[in-house]
Amino acid sequence: MKIGFDNEKYLMTQSEHIRERIAQFNNKLYLEFGGKLFDDFHASRVLPGFEPDSKLRMLMQLSDQAEIVIVISAADIDKNKMRGDLGITYDVDVRRLIDEFTERGFYVGSVCITQYAGQESSDLFKKHLEKLGIRVYLHYPIAGYPSNTSLIVSDEGYGKNEYIETSRPLVVVTAPGPGSGKMATCLSQLYHEYKRGICAGYAKFETFPIWNIPLKHPVNLAYEAATADLNDVNMIDPFHLEAYGETTVNYNRDVEIFPVLQAMFEKIIGECPYKSPTDMGVNMVGNCIVDDEVCKEASRQEIIRRYYKSMDALVSGTGKEEEAFKIELLLKQAHAALEDRKVVPAALEMEKNTGAPAAALELPDGEIVYGKTSDLLGASSALLLNALKELAGIAHKHHVISPDAIRPIQDLKIKYLGSKNPRLHTDETLIALSVSAASSEEARLALEQLPKLKGCQAHTSVLLSSVDVLEFRKLGIELTCEPKFEKERKYQ
Repeated sequence: MKIGFDNEKYLMTQSEHIRERIAQFNNKLYLEFGGKLFDDFHASRVLPGFEPDSKLRMLMQLSDQAEIVIVISAADIDKNKMRGDLGITYDVDVRRLIDEFTERGFYVGSVCITQYAGQESSDLFKKHLEKLGIRVYLHYPIAGYPSNTSLIVSDEGYGKNEYIETSRPLVVVTAPGPGSGKMATCLSQLYHEYKRGICAGYAKFETFPIWNIPLKHPVNLAYEAATADLNDVNMIDPFHLEAYGETTVNYNRDVEIFPVLQAMFEKIIGECPYKSPTDMGVNMVGNCIVDDEVCKEASRQEIIRRYYKSMDALVSGTGKEEEAFKIELLLKQAHAALEDRKVVPAALEMEKNTGAPAAALELPDGEIVYGKTSDLLGASSALLLNALKELAGIAHKHHVISPDAIRPIQDLKIKYLGSKNPRLHTDETLIALSVSAASSEEARLALEQLPKLKGCQAHTSVLLSSVDVLEFRKLGIELTCEPKFEKERKYQ
């Protein structure tokens, strides 16, 4: 993989910039931390060289000054909102985040439940955390938020929220996902701090959109594709342009809310320390891009993947047409075509030649391997085995799993487990391979190649089962699927 981003430079410059912002606000800064902290795979895909845990490693350089407040919306707890990339609910992710932070030496001060209106699910979650020794605070809905600043910045607004007790100069406010109430939590804390005579500050760390690259740069377009469900739109920051005569990029929600934030700051501290949404940010990512063309191409590929994801959801009945149409428009703006993803035409050509579902995968060296449907294996299972054999230097004609080992598994599925499909799923195939590895040197060698599949690109000519999709995700393979079922279904 070609590198387009200098990760070490980022770690150094980003942490230094945050230190400067802490000093600007008398050693008490509430930092709204957007995006994923531990596993920012989107950033690592569109900025090759960016490590998924870069933001965490950057924060570790400030760990002696920082404490963590994790925010979750009561509404998200109540509806069991899921993190699509991890397949877990937001409340489970809060517990995961606490463990992850703690294991890395961070101090997790508390959890804040926002938009609390007496939900029973939130009460149960609060009690559970408190039994584990975690302090939990409640913030409440405010009528007319965010436009009714007179009510919001008053004892009947932010004043009703519980004050989150913090002890360190940098308070990092993070959440399992967007819409959790991070900004509102920060501003509520500013109100309470100033009531206590503490001149605290607020800043925003959001990786995307990148403020100092062009508006229609593919990296920024990829961010729009990633947030198409939120209907975020990148735009020129008009406040920054007016104040400084400089063109910078922000997104619609921050631009729309900025006049309200200005009014809130003026009510809380007497004046607004920022002239624009861009001023609020501390993001140095754009300064660490070292190969713009590499990042552009990576971002085009990300938009293609997002398009397939949106179309698959649409066909499956879980997506929205508006989201798919928006990403299709972003494809055109980025001058990208589906055929630019090499595994797409490869898988479709194999399906055409065999008359059955097929799959293709691009190995780290750029070679394409294929998988086709057989009596024993589905296309995705065959693809994994063929990729592993290619990486291990094993001849294609050699069986690393004996057909005699596969048939008993098929009998188990059909005769005893009620399955109608005798072909092995990817998880069943890998289990069979691991069993074979106990007596076969070639099977053992093939199994040892699994880590090399991480980051590989794959495409299947039909939608896969959730089992297969999850297995590809576990292996770190970037999978896309044609938005069609293997067999036509009207109702399921």
